[in-house]
Amino acid sequence: MGARLKNIQARAAEHGRLRTGYADGKRPMRSATWVVTSHSEEHVRTAAELWGGEPQQWTPLNSTISQWRVITKAASIEALITPGDPLNQYNEMWSAGGCQRRCDGDTELLTRQPCLCARQFGEDWHQQPKGRVCSTTSRLNVMLPDLTGMGLWRAETHSFYAAGEWGGMVDMVLAGTDGRGFVPVTLRIEPRQVIRDGKTKKFPVVVVELRGVTPRQALAGPLPTAVALDPGAAAEGRLAIEASRPDYVAEAEGALTSDDVRDVWRKARAAGHVDPRGRDELSTELMAIAERKDAEARDESGLDDQVPDEEGIVDGEFVDEAPAERQEWPETVAPGAGARR
Repeated sequence: MGARLKNIQARAAEHGRLRTGYADGKRPMRSATWVVTSHSEEHVRTAAELWGGEPQQWTPLNSTISQWRVITKAASIEALITPGDPLNQYNEMWSAGGCQRRCDGDTELLTRQPCLCARQFGEDWHQQPKGRVCSTTSRLNVMLPDLTGMGLWRAETHSFYAAGEWGGMVDMVLAGTDGRGFVPVTLRIEPRQVIRDGKTKKFPVVVVELRGVTPRQALAGPLPTAVALDPGAAAEGRLAIEASRPDYVAEAEGALTSDDVRDVWRKARAAGHVDPRGRDELSTELMAIAERKDAEARDESGLDDQVPDEEGIVDGEFVDEAPAERQEWPETVAPGAGARR
C-alpha cells in the first residue's frame, strides 16, 4: 500500500444529501419520502430510477449554484454505515450570515459559554419555536450501495426525537464493530405525533434500523464486506448450505451403538459441519445421542444378572478397543464408553 499524509485525515468525497424536505419556491415543505440532492445529474437520475420521482434542476436558498434533486416516492432506502464514527450531532442556529451557534449540549462552542438555549428557556428549550432557539441537528454519513460512485451521502435531520435514536443506534453498532467494517441499514421516514397543551403535532422522524442482519451478527464484530453489501444473498447462501447438509442427527438416531454415532460425528467434522472441539450445537446433540445409546446398551446387556466366572469378570466387560485413529471424539464433553457391537 502506498503512503498517506499523516497530518490529513483521509475521507471519501460527499456526493450529495438525503433530505426530508424541500423548498417550494420560498416556502419550506416537509416530505413523507426521501429527497435526494446532488451536484451530479448522474447520481440523481440513478436515484430516480431506483426510487421514483422526476429529476430536476434546483437552486438552494441563499445560493447561486444550481444543483440536481429528485423528490422520490420511497420512504425507505437501503444504505451502509461506513467505518469510523459516521454521526455528528450539535444544537445549531443558522442565519444568512452562516452558523451563529453550535452547541454540544453543555457548551456553545463558538463563544465557549454554557448552553445559551437551556440557560434562557430551561430543559424544555427544544419546544420553543424554530429560530428562537437552536435546532437539534444530526448528520449521518452513509454509503448508498446502489448508486454510482464511491463517495458518501449525508442524511440530515433536525428532529429532537430522532437525535437520541440515531445516537443510540450508532453507538450500539460501534460498540460491536469498534468502527471497523460496513453495517447494512435502512433509513426510514416514519410519521410520529405528540400531544402538547391539548394540541396534536404531527412530524416525520428518520429511523435508522439494521437491514438483513440480526443484532447478534451486527454486534459480534465487523461484518464481511460481502455480507454487508448483500445481506439477503448471504442469508440465502447460509440456508442453502444448511439445506444441503446431511441429516447427521437422523443418521445418529439410526445407529446401533455409540461408536457408530462417533463415526457420524467424524464424518460431519471432515465435512466442516462441526467444531473440532465439539463446542457447537450439532456436536452436543450427537454426544447426547451417543450417551443414550450407551445407556440403552447397558440396560440390554443384563450385567446385573450375570455371575462372574472364576477370574471375577463377566462377558459384558469385554469391549473392543477402538483403533488409535478413532480417538478423536472431543474429550471435553465425551459421552460414556461404547458398548460391544
